[in-house]
Amino acid sequence: MVGRYQSYKEYQSSGVDWLQEVPKTWELTRLGKWFSERRETVSDKDYAPLSVTMQGIVPQVETAAKSDAGDNRKKVVKGDFVINSRSDRKGSSGVADRDGSVSLISIVLEPKNIEARFVHHLMRSQPFQEEFYRYGKGIVADLWSTKYSDMKNIRLALPSRDEQKTIARFLDHETAKIDELIAKQERLIELLKEKRQAVISHAVTKGLNPDVPMKDSGVEWLGEVPEHWCVGQMGFYAEVTKLTGFEYTNVWETDESGEIIALRGFNIKERFLDIANSERISSALSRQLSRSKLKKGDVVFPCTGTLGNAAEVTEDDRYHINQNIAKISFSRHVSPSFAVFWLTSSNIRTALEINNTSAMQPVVLIGDLRKMCFVLPPKDEQEEIVRYLDNQEKRFRALLKSASHAVTLLGERRTALISAAVTGKIDVRNWKPDDNQ
Repeated sequence: MVGRYQSYKEYQSSGVDWLQEVPKTWELTRLGKWFSERRETVSDKDYAPLSVTMQGIVPQVETAAKSDAGDNRKKVVKGDFVINSRSDRKGSSGVADRDGSVSLISIVLEPKNIEARFVHHLMRSQPFQEEFYRYGKGIVADLWSTKYSDMKNIRLALPSRDEQKTIARFLDHETAKIDELIAKQERLIELLKEKRQAVISHAVTKGLNPDVPMKDSGVEWLGEVPEHWCVGQMGFYAEVTKLTGFEYTNVWETDESGEIIALRGFNIKERFLDIANSERISSALSRQLSRSKLKKGDVVFPCTGTLGNAAEVTEDDRYHINQNIAKISFSRHVSPSFAVFWLTSSNIRTALEINNTSAMQPVVLIGDLRKMCFVLPPKDEQEEIVRYLDNQEKRFRALLKSASHAVTLLGERRTALISAAVTGKIDVRNWKPDDNQ
């Protein structure tokens, strides 16, 4: 990345790891020279609440934790730099583009004789963020806070005011282009996911033959299905069960070295089991928990939380479920793999949304699951549909992986570009905005 740009002719040692060598013409100083801390407390009734996020300072987001401290917040003036002092909010900072108020956990700084946009990029750069939180103190190993009394001693290297303006314009322009490319890739990812769902939903409701005669399914959200397919309640084709009493003890007898996996709802994804963060139990305990044990071919379906996920069990006696997961054991006339595609189709998600009456987290009752609509093609056609969808899944996975990789690379380039510019590793003094460069 640096190879695209020239470096400065002469460098000097900064004496600090996060800056390393900096241009000889840049001033080595401490942060406190260029900022004063704004500590005025105000009410959010007079100063609109703002959120300090990874994207910068924005109007308070819906998901922000609300408190009763609305009359005890820090005042923010347009142009102030605000940073969250807690290490678990690393990267949450930026220059405010409006007046407002933030929680007391944030540090509010008023810049003095320094360009606000340069500050925005410099103090949101990855090297500065690491340096800032290095000054933190706390009693928890992975959570600490940094105070301004320590922050003001951070060493900075600053170019002239005019050079600050040029660097800021350069980064505003270049990061905007990168952000646009990232947004396009993220939109592509969403479109690919939507297309994948559409392909699955069409295959499991219409089949693969476009010329087959159709009939009304009798289900409003399902519409027409192939004439030779059966339509009924899932309970007609499977035993749908759920633990009525928690067969595990309240305190799980976990065994990190155990090979038996105790599934929770979040381990069940769209058509696969994610066991990276699963809990494990001993074989001895597993032998005692016969009712919750799964067999090869069983389908698991979370009944709370993220509804519409399902996965097929591919091994005997390796998995157990808790009371929040339904076990669906289909008859020999049903391919479990076809059933999983059906249960993760957008049609079922629609049905779950219609039936969900919980005001809290989404819940599906076991009785409603038994009554849920299920389509049944002949067994050989089910297997044909599964083969087709497996191939489509491979294609979509490859496309999604490529798009996700592009997002990662663009993000890394953005981070590296900002770091290089604000620490003087590249010289952009002669830069001109030219989209063809």
